[in-house]
Amino acid sequence: MNFALQGKVAIVTGARTGIGKAIAIELAKSGANIVGVGSSSLEEIREEIEGFGVGFLPIQADLTKPSQALFQEILQKTLDQFSQVDMLINNAGIIRREDALAFSEKDWDDVMNINAKTVFFLSQAVAGQFIKQGGGGKIVNIASMLSYQGGIRVPSYTTSKSGVMGLTRLLANEWAKYNINVNAVAPGYIATENTRALREDAARSHEILGRIPAGRWGEPSDISGAVAFLCSSAANYIHGFTLAVDGGWLAR
Repeated sequence: MNFALQGKVAIVTGARTGIGKAIAIELAKSGANIVGVGSSSLEEIREEIEGFGVGFLPIQADLTKPSQALFQEILQKTLDQFSQVDMLINNAGIIRREDALAFSEKDWDDVMNINAKTVFFLSQAVAGQFIKQGGGGKIVNIASMLSYQGGIRVPSYTTSKSGVMGLTRLLANEWAKYNINVNAVAPGYIATENTRALREDAARSHEILGRIPAGRWGEPSDISGAVAFLCSSAANYIHGFTLAVDGGWLAR
């Protein structure tokens, strides 16, 4: 089965809610043990994950304060529990909305720390372990429509997600020789907490839906299948690609 993940171990950041939770559940359905990383307790998803007959390790970590020591700690806890790691899903992300002229340094730093710095240094830590294990591995980064477009009133988010696409390419170039696949998924407009303000703005929501050929906001489950594919052996020859899952937004 090219899509089976039985016995493998996946670290999923931002796994408590939204897209991250959907990804953790999808990978668990495929047989992977899950290490869920979040800023608050992940115990509420334990029963659902373990219901698929896999292991679950929750790790609480503040990714607004990233450090190599923190990422090594996450990796070591994973190895202590499961003795290996096979997949990393860099999903954790935040957004801050404000006009560029009024944007604060704190909002810039908080977003960049989670959306960009964490992606690189956690990938660095996990890729080092992949190489030690000798069997390669899969890294999937969560990009955005704003990896392709500028957006408005989200300067740090746009910068970080544009960086995620570029970093995905760079890491693929360097690590493909180790049998490490680094790819990304760029969600379109998905019904999550990050988009609540847009969905609650009737005029803006109508404007967005008018451009989406599929005619609806995406659901977190629309993203999780693409991630599971990129984590599977069916995607072994895909390196450095960012897959848009956007209801046709970019085709317009």
